Amino acid sequence: MNIAVCQRTVHLMATGCLLVLLLISSGCAVQPGKPAEQQPEKKVEADKLIVVEPAVQQDFGRALQLLKAGDDVDTAIALLRSVVEREQRLAAPYVNLALALLQKGDDKQAQQYLLKALAIDSHHPQASNQLGLLYRKQGKFEQAKNVYRQALAQHPKYLPVIRNLAILCDIYMRDLECALEQYETLQQHMPDDKTVRIWIADLKARM
Repeated sequence: MNIAVCQRTVHLMATGCLLVLLLISSGCAVQPGKPAEQQPEKKVEADKLIVVEPAVQQDFGRALQLLKAGDDVDTAIALLRSVVEREQRLAAPYVNLALALLQKGDDKQAQQYLLKALAIDSHHPQASNQLGLLYRKQGKFEQAKNVYRQALAQHPKYLPVIRNLAILCDIYMRDLECALEQYETLQQHMPDDKTVRIWIADLKARM
């Protein structure tokens, strides 16, 4: 995740994460070679203690290693499917499984797993970001906007969602006031980013 639109795509550092004996609200998968908007940054939050079987933890860690190396996505998907069959209290494995399926081009199943992740954590930032992108791809702009708004209600500083909401409002919905609000919020968190300043100036000129 070419010019104007791709310049406004989320660019995030690829990071890996490990499943520990905690409820992980935000998991991440690393997929070298994939668009940056499909590689959420590492953001892990622990809400309460949940005991996870060592075998499940091991399989999850192995799946992430495979995704990070880009060696065998199919094996990683099989491992993640096994993980979510055995452990259904954590959002992170569902998010990583969805991202692996996106890498294979299986948007339909990826969306199903993102929805399952959001059923566990209704404001999960990575899951919300990816689901919003899928809705945008499907032309479901209002649904994408709602997903982004709900995520930002709980995670107001999560930059990928702020940026993608701005892009959605600007390029796809032509809601310039919404776009300006999000670009200016983004600028508050990235005051030295020249690109964001250019976007704001361009948008104000169009308004």
